[in-house]
Parts: sequence; structure tokens; C-alpha cells
Amino acid sequence: MSSHPRIPKILIISSDTGGGHRSAAAAIVAGVQKFLDSESYAVRVVRAVEESHHLADKLVRLYNWLLRNRQHWMKYYYWVLNRVRPETREFFHKRCIGYVAGLFERWCPHIVVSVHPLTQHLFGRVLKELNLADRVPLVSVVTDPCYGFWKGWACDAVTLYLVASDEARRQLIDYGVSPDRIKISGMPVHPKFAYPGEDAAQVARRALGLDPEKFTVFVNAGWIGGGNIPQIFRELVRGELDVQAIFLAGKNEDLRLAAESIAKEAPFPIKVIGYSDEIEQLMSAANVMISKLGGLTTFEALACRVPIIADVITDPMPQEAGTARLIAQRGAGVMLNRASDVVKEVRRMMEDEVHYSRMRAATAGLALPNATRYIVEEIAALIPQPEKPVLNEVASA
Repeated sequence: MSSHPRIPKILIISSDTGGGHRSAAAAIVAGVQKFLDSESYAVRVVRAVEESHHLADKLVRLYNWLLRNRQHWMKYYYWVLNRVRPETREFFHKRCIGYVAGLFERWCPHIVVSVHPLTQHLFGRVLKELNLADRVPLVSVVTDPCYGFWKGWACDAVTLYLVASDEARRQLIDYGVSPDRIKISGMPVHPKFAYPGEDAAQVARRALGLDPEKFTVFVNAGWIGGGNIPQIFRELVRGELDVQAIFLAGKNEDLRLAAESIAKEAPFPIKVIGYSDEIEQLMSAANVMISKLGGLTTFEALACRVPIIADVITDPMPQEAGTARLIAQRGAGVMLNRASDVVKEVRRMMEDEVHYSRMRAATAGLALPNATRYIVEEIAALIPQPEKPVLNEVASA
């Protein structure tokens, strides 16, 4: 009687708090498909925070509301979560543990991969209670690239940490994680984000109905849409610039409608887009991106060799401040402290060819090459191999 070989199952636990964790999960899925034999793996992504309990879902909704409407309050949200540590509290564990246990019972993953700091403590506890801690590795792919990130990333149950930089490694060590459980891998950027070359950039602009030759500004309001970007966009439109622009409103339909209204009065062409799963096409078309410094968005732009005008009008959250310092020090972007300065910064990039060329060259050295491939190979290497049956040979008399 023949049996089919076991297909290893990878469970990725994430959350839609902003778009970065979602992007990291998608990058790992794409990495498995591109760099491993994808037919030999089953991959499932769950929004573990909001799906686990209605109270956890409310925390996610509050985070996204603040991100969109009260960006200057985010530092207080960060401080409260780092102080209260809901991911370690019995109150939340009791309410969420049934969801996690059910996932294991229904799907039986061979490895669990966390891309969110509020998920791994609960999953580690359930693995232990089900006597699976020694059989199902728990991997944490840290999506905050620099020093100063959430304490929630540090968890004794994690088998292996994959981090973006030595700074991130030092932060985990300072939180008490053993160095032998940490490897520097780079950021999990989807393989579709890559430098297109000028010919492909012109094709991308033409596909958007834009002039293939004209300097193109990508104004990115992020997955949730909001913050200071609408204010920056209005200042950009007031400028007397010989450019064209793309405005991404994300999940904010009111913002999309407002941007369309503004675009009608703009002195230059603007393509307004709501939510899109093809951000790589927008970045391919862009000469510069204006955006808040989310970790994944920043490194996706860097992979496409797009310099960044970073929104720091509101002080970045602690886990994003290191990214701001990094791109400023390396010359891959400029920090925008006032919305009214955006026209000046764009004009300089257009008129000072040496300045712009240096910025674009600086983007190339900031991301580790082949990071996503390295990440999925490290994950695959930890998947336990099926035990081979022991055949008892009976000698004939």
C-alpha cells in the first residue's frame, strides 16, 4: 500500500495593523513560490490578532484609526502597549487561546512564522500546552529594521529570529534574547519589487496614462490612507512644478474622493488611485516617493531604487525613527519637517542632477540582496523531516 509524501505546512501569523505586516506575509508566500518548490509546501496566512477575539480586533481598529486620523497620538499608543504588554497578559490569553488551539487542531502546521510582535507569545504558549514546542518550530521575522522597536518581539518561545540589521539584532539582545537564536537576513520584501530600469519605468508610466518622459512623484498615503500625507499633497499641488504625480489613497475612500477633487485643479497631471495590490508598478513609474516611513514600504521603495521624501512632520514612532535616521545618513532620502517644504525638495531633485543621482545610488546599498530568498530557505530548513519507519527484518528459520 503506497502513501503520498507529507506536504510541509507553513502557518504565517500576521495582522492588518497598517500594511507592513501584511506585506511581509505576502513576501514570504511569494518567496516560497519563487525560491522553493512551491508545490512541495502548503502555506496559510492568518490575521491572528483580529481573528482571535473581538477585543483584540478592537485594538487593531484603534491602531488603524489613530494611524489615519491622529498620527501624533501614535507615540502614546506605542508607550501604552509597551507598558501594559497585552501579548503577555492572562486576560487576553484566556480569550484568544481557543482560536489558536483550533488552528493547530484543524490545520496542524509543521512550522509557525510570526511577522507581528503581538502574536508569538500566545502561539508559543499553545505549542507548549499541546506538547508541540519541540516538534513545531516558531520563527519570528522581525519587520522593524532598526533599534527601538516593540518589546513584544522578544519571546522565549521563539526558535529563530530573522532580523533586518545588526541594530535589530542588538535590540533583541538588549531585550534578553540569546544571540544564538538571531540571524541577520534583511527585510522580507516581495520579489516583485526590483529596480526596473528606465525603459520599464517608461512603460509603467505609459500604462498609467502618464507622460513616459516626465519626472514622476509618487505620493503614498499608505495602506490605511491618511496621516500628514493629504496635507503634503495639497502643498505639492500648489507648487509651480513641471512634474506629474501618482496619489495612492489606500483603504480610505473619502481620501480618494478628496484627492480626485484636488487633482482636477492641479497645474500638472495627477493619477489618483485607491487601494492597489500592484504597488510595484507605481514605484516602477516613480522618480521619488513621498511617504510615511513604514518599514516595509521604505524597503520596497529602496528595492525599486526610488529615493524617499519622508514625512516626519509628526515625530516617527520609535520603531520607525531608526529607519528615518538610516535613510537620511545614507543619503537615500530627505526628511520633510514641514509640508510646505515639499515643493522645494522636489524641485531640487528635478534641477540638480548630481544631487538626485547620488540619492538614487544611495538606495542600492541599503537593502540586503536576496533577503527574501534567505528568509524562506531558513524557514524551510527548520521544518522537521518526517520520521522514517523502522523496518523489522525477521530472519527465516
